[in-house]
Amino acid sequence: MFDSESLKDVLLRIVRKAIDSVLPDRAVKETLKNVDVDRVFLVAVGKAAWRMANAAYEILGEKIEKGIVITKYGHSEGPIDEFEIYEAGHPVPDENTIKATRRVLELANELKENCEILFLLSGGGSSLFELPMEGVSLEELRKITDVLLKSGANIEETNAVRKHLSQVKGGRFAERVYPARVITFVLSDVLGDKLDVIASGPTWPDRSTSKDALRVLEKYGVEVNEGVKKALMEETPKHLSNVEIHLIGNVKKVCEEAKKAASEEGFNAEIVTTTLDCEAREAGKFIASVMREIKFANRPLRRPAAVIFGGETVVHVRGTGLGGRNQELALSAAITLEGLDGVALCAVGTDGTDGPTDAAGGVVDGETTLILKRMGEDPNLYLENNDSYNALKKAGSLLITGPTGTNVNDLIVGLVT
Repeated sequence: MFDSESLKDVLLRIVRKAIDSVLPDRAVKETLKNVDVDRVFLVAVGKAAWRMANAAYEILGEKIEKGIVITKYGHSEGPIDEFEIYEAGHPVPDENTIKATRRVLELANELKENCEILFLLSGGGSSLFELPMEGVSLEELRKITDVLLKSGANIEETNAVRKHLSQVKGGRFAERVYPARVITFVLSDVLGDKLDVIASGPTWPDRSTSKDALRVLEKYGVEVNEGVKKALMEETPKHLSNVEIHLIGNVKKVCEEAKKAASEEGFNAEIVTTTLDCEAREAGKFIASVMREIKFANRPLRRPAAVIFGGETVVHVRGTGLGGRNQELALSAAITLEGLDGVALCAVGTDGTDGPTDAAGGVVDGETTLILKRMGEDPNLYLENNDSYNALKKAGSLLITGPTGTNVNDLIVGLVT
């Protein structure tokens, strides 16, 4: 039905349609039609912050008294009226993070009576919106965050610690601005759409406890000083009366759109899971094994088939290489798919970034690792060194999209003909 090269083209078309479907512009505008606001202070935080803020401005216009956007470096798309726009560190906070967050708090303190806060929140907010607790330095917070991210801690574990070390996370921002009404639009990048975990839940009551945070540090062997220990013991708010949340997009939506697009391309398409949560290399091996079963046994789907996965894997960084979870998943899958015709897999971060790289993920097929071997390279050594970026780059299999303007976890699509 397709040769290997054209199969990759079809695969990328499916992925692009799916990601386009969860761009936040339309969702923000549609939701605002059902929310009654008069005068608002707009705060947009996350990788999708600029697009969310711009969409809100197009609808609300002069109803916005002040506006601040805090997003990842390279994710701003230019000025928005008189909004203050900051770019800051991700996945660990930096000085610009602190500067921008302090500015939000300054303006919040100046709110006029009856002015509400419209908080537009997307993935990446945990590092982009931050003011450490007293006794916790930015340097210490950066170290703890970096260790947890590299240890394989999942997002719920990592954010339990982050929330208890922050003056604005875990519901503390909403608590600080009480009695002002805080209306939050959430673009979810967390499996299960847990509102206290997405961007560490600055405007939602926190389910995690100080004991939970301490257990995470113990589990991953993270040593901290007395100032951090003291901060961790201050509990986050468990009840808030001034908050309202609207969930406007998630990984389920992007997977459903990928299924629809694959079906339109003539594939028997199925969503296997929207809660993929395991080691990236193990996920790649498993997904590739499902594709092999389809190729050789026509089950669990008949060819031509599309298998779709959504979620967020983790990487235990043991090597010295460069990569991200989607690139590592793709390289692992390529090793298992080696030599097969009529197969292609794409693993992509829907925000357009994957790990500390310029790539969004990888697009591989049965030729990917053979290309490396013809160069005298060993794909398994790259995988063991967590160097998926350089392996996929040499094989011509990196997917580079640039920032997409959205962020709803990761999408993996495998095609078999």
